Amino acid sequence: MSITVDSITVGPFQENTFILWEKELRSALLVDPGDNPYEIISKIRILDLVPVAIINTHAHLDHVGAVSKIKDEFSIPFYLHKDEKQILEHYPEMCRMFGIKPYEIPSVDNWISGDGELKFDNLKVTYLETPGHTPGGTTYMIDGHCFSGDTLFYGSIGRTDLPGGNFTTLMNS
Repeated sequence: MSITVDSITVGPFQENTFILWEKELRSALLVDPGDNPYEIISKIRILDLVPVAIINTHAHLDHVGAVSKIKDEFSIPFYLHKDEKQILEHYPEMCRMFGIKPYEIPSVDNWISGDGELKFDNLKVTYLETPGHTPGGTTYMIDGHCFSGDTLFYGSIGRTDLPGGNFTTLMNS
């Protein structure tokens, strides 16, 4: 299988949202749609893709803001680690803390845990628990590509000073 990966940098935190798809069926996965849902939806339509799911590395406000609108637009499921529930529930408060108007809190269709695999049409996703930035941090591997959210930054590790962060846990991930 060969996939194509595209990214869109969105929102005030300049978060990277990823759209990846396989060429045969045009099935697409979205990783961490954080903000600007209409920009992401437009990109999906321009690329003539068929979204099949949203998978998130964690539930911080800059990673989940666009989930509800995209989920509703395409009637697709949302996957998130079960240990992100509390962070997701506090999404509106976190937005207000940063002076950002919150979107609707997304409903999770499938809570994941542990390490495992997901399959969407021709797309096979391996996931690993990588807590530390948040309690339920998850890294996804798809066709040689790694999506780690804020577990890793360019040349560094993710921050641990936000609620749910733990430096020792992140270092062990």
